[in-house]
Amino acid sequence: MPAVEPALTGPSTGFAELGVPTTLLPALTALGAPSPFPIQAATLPATLAGRDVLGRGKTGSGKTIAFAIPLVARLTGGRRVPNRPRGLILLPTRELALQVARTVEPLAKAAGLRTMVVFGGVGYGNQTAALRSGVDIVIACPGRLEDLVNQRACDLSGIEVTVLDEADHMADLGFLPVVRRLLRATPKVGQRLLFSATLDNGISVLVKEFLSDPILHAVDDETSPVEAMEHHIFAVDAGNRAQVIRELAQGGGRRLLFTRTKHSAKKWAAQLTKNGIPAVDLHGNLSQNARERNLAAFSAGSAKVLVATDIAARGIHVDGIELVVHLDPPTEHKAYLHRSGRTARAGAGGTVITVMLPEQRDDLRKLMKQAGISAATVAVAPGHPAIARLAG
Repeated sequence: MPAVEPALTGPSTGFAELGVPTTLLPALTALGAPSPFPIQAATLPATLAGRDVLGRGKTGSGKTIAFAIPLVARLTGGRRVPNRPRGLILLPTRELALQVARTVEPLAKAAGLRTMVVFGGVGYGNQTAALRSGVDIVIACPGRLEDLVNQRACDLSGIEVTVLDEADHMADLGFLPVVRRLLRATPKVGQRLLFSATLDNGISVLVKEFLSDPILHAVDDETSPVEAMEHHIFAVDAGNRAQVIRELAQGGGRRLLFTRTKHSAKKWAAQLTKNGIPAVDLHGNLSQNARERNLAAFSAGSAKVLVATDIAARGIHVDGIELVVHLDPPTEHKAYLHRSGRTARAGAGGTVITVMLPEQRDDLRKLMKQAGISAATVAVAPGHPAIARLAG
């Protein structure tokens, strides 16, 4: 793994001073980023110069803009060719692909570039038609993109910049073989940018084979939470658990509840809605239309509670989530950090509560230690003042 290079920019450095094209500045302001976040300030000098970069930042730290700017800047002014995109962003889930597209598209439009999103679960017709008409940037999930490549609907030989986002999660989900085949179809001389919340052994395989003399920019500690998060553990008895969860869901702000299983996510969304708390679910069994509808309801506020599984969490990029509740503690510490990263996004404050049954105590203690999280444990029952204080 390459050595870490410190950022050469001061805290007050603006996008223009970092070399970002002035045509992109209004779009950045409209996206809520009038000035760079640390990971953007750290990586942009290298990425705009064409270097391969590994960027590690906490979830919610501004990674998407960090890779979108150099991608758009490099492709500006190039010739569009049917079925032969010039920029590629690979992501593990369709939710994340759609969320990333919402950030990339305004920047691409400002530069006169076309983008498209590629994922499975829908027909091929619209995707092949878009590729045939010519696009500059493809934002894709690995499986469907490989299908399109095998059908000769998408030729990756013209790719100038490749981005891997949430690379650690792609490794966790077993996508590495597909990702490696796709990367081998891109030119070796192209620029590669890899962004991830963690850079562990699964990522070193990709780095060794595909990145050329990369710079590693780590703008924070790999296991540290966003500073603004508050972490708490609520110890409950099995008989009180359901009512405590309902009380946690009742507060005024937008909140996100995590479960381990799809069935549990569906069950809790239905139960909360039945109890007068508008809630929607997000998990792998939903159709694409249902996923988009539920995320839109949560983003718009018509449903103030979203109940999700771990994999679905990778696509949740909604600002203003005040509370994350782990209804079931995750099985490993990286999942805890990714789940918790849905709050305290982009520097805002947030609270994280884990609901713990007595038999989960030892496993949760080990998990929190691995995650580097210090959280006070409070024994609660329905009506406990800590619930109202933290959940609103």
